[in-house]
Amino acid sequence: KGSFTFVAKEVGGATLLAQIIRMVQEAQGSKAPVQQLVDKVAGVFVPIVIAISIITFIIWMLLGGEDAFSHALLTSVAVLVIACPCALGLATPTAIMVGIGRGAENNILIKDAESLELGYKVNAVILDKTGTITEGKPLVTDILWKDKLQNQKEYKEILLAIEAQSEHPLAEAVVNHLKEENIEQAEITSFESITGKGVKAQSEKGSKYYVGNHKLMVEKDIQIDATLMQTAESLEEKAKTVIFFGNEHQVLAILAIADKIKETSKKAIAMLQERGIEVYMLTGDNNKTASAVAKQVGITNYQGEVMPSDKATFVEKLQADGKIVAMVGDGINDSHALAQANVSIAMGKGSDIAMDVAKMTLITSDLQSIPKALELSKRTVLGIRQNLFWAFIYNILGIPIAAGVLYPVNGFLLDPMIAGAAMAFSSVSVVANSLRLKRVKL
Repeated sequence: KGSFTFVAKEVGGATLLAQIIRMVQEAQGSKAPVQQLVDKVAGVFVPIVIAISIITFIIWMLLGGEDAFSHALLTSVAVLVIACPCALGLATPTAIMVGIGRGAENNILIKDAESLELGYKVNAVILDKTGTITEGKPLVTDILWKDKLQNQKEYKEILLAIEAQSEHPLAEAVVNHLKEENIEQAEITSFESITGKGVKAQSEKGSKYYVGNHKLMVEKDIQIDATLMQTAESLEEKAKTVIFFGNEHQVLAILAIADKIKETSKKAIAMLQERGIEVYMLTGDNNKTASAVAKQVGITNYQGEVMPSDKATFVEKLQADGKIVAMVGDGINDSHALAQANVSIAMGKGSDIAMDVAKMTLITSDLQSIPKALELSKRTVLGIRQNLFWAFIYNILGIPIAAGVLYPVNGFLLDPMIAGAAMAFSSVSVVANSLRLKRVKL
């Protein structure tokens, strides 16, 4: 939507974007941690079963009497057949596959098995404000100019030119508002984005202008009229974001922007808190606006004026305190924190880089999908544990019976064909148990 000059410090596979894409590709090919454990168990299980089969054959040859060889052959083969680790191998991937499909049915796209397995352990959720808790469709509600200011039209044209260069949602709201007033765009000779604070530009006449938050005005020593400042504070207490427009010397105008809170945000946050999960809100907006929004949705832990890098630091701090952290965001400035979190969730209408980094993506903008995703994780892990339990119990009971431990008691020997049928049934039971996830209410 705008133009800019950039210097490429890295190219090709060395760029940050290429690294992020590579990280996502590696994650998509990863196995759930429990599956890696099962693979190790299976690696030990197979040689143990072969050893049990050989020992069974030897014991029957020594103690089997007249039919020693036939009994030895039947029992050793029965041990091998009934102990086929199919059920063990199917226990995790079938549950994961059904869980991922169930998530897709509920507007939750899951990129890797690890996040699905880890989700139920989450005890801290961090939410971005704009586009996550709010709709991400900001509208200008007020523009207040400094008293007795001349050339308002000229300044509006400069403001439009500056904001037209930015792709920030707040800038887009200002552009739309000024265009509705039929304001024409002035010419500017330079444009610079100041991360987390605002923008700086220069007009054709050489004058410098700034559009951004209060912190930027203080940093550049730009004077703010007392009446404008008082009005700004009043607007912030109404959950509106206030941005300042000024030249090198003084603030020329303040603009109040409102971003409607999603109807489902408060309910979703309450659902998370009912599960015993701590909910935090981090935003680059000012503290008063952050406080007003947090109060409306029932969040007690929040921080305003947070720089993008500070979000990742906050995640690290919670992790250092032993928390399993889920980060939910939608913007480029959330990508670092998303990569740092144990479970990262991106809003589907957010930026591409946020969705690339996140391990889960919500197709819908409804935050109620978050507790659904955590519940899905809980149900999937429960299904995996049930599958593994029955797979192991089946082998623990089946192998001795196949080896002939009941023969001295009642003369029973397991036919290898029956053992094969039992082995197949164990696999069917594991798959059937996994398919129960399709009927689970999230």
